[in-house]
Amino acid sequence: MKDAKTQVTVDVGIDSLWKCLSKDLHSILPQVIPNLVQNGEVIEGDGGLGTVILFSFGPDVSDMKYQKEKIVELDESLHRIGLQVIEGGHLDLGFTFYKTSFQLTAISEKQTLVDVVYECETEQIVLPSKTTAGAIACIKGLENYLLSTDTI
Repeated sequence: MKDAKTQVTVDVGIDSLWKCLSKDLHSILPQVIPNLVQNGEVIEGDGGLGTVILFSFGPDVSDMKYQKEKIVELDESLHRIGLQVIEGGHLDLGFTFYKTSFQLTAISEKQTLVDVVYECETEQIVLPSKTTAGAIACIKGLENYLLSTDTI
């Protein structure tokens, strides 16, 4: 199994970012990064562990049309969520396993550190740089969304 790690600091509080990431991701991503995610829909579950989300990709993702992701890790107290691709997307590109985990850590009342870990199985020697760039775009999009609304 291969993995890649990245991290980013955002200027929003941990509780607001956690709500976006763990509860509202499917509905907010199309608003904040429509060029990457055109639509998100919960197709199974109640938003908790085991929930399946269908993401339809936008025009900047030319090599994938959609991806189904399942919440396989969810720890409210640790602010940790893991999403595993179960159909389409990366699995259509030669990956046999693909999981992204987000770990949030409060730095201050209005600043959060986000650690992102990718775990995958693939024939490729290295993970494409688009993998980490996509997660950073997602987190920065959520940050901009929260900063532009009254929800922080």
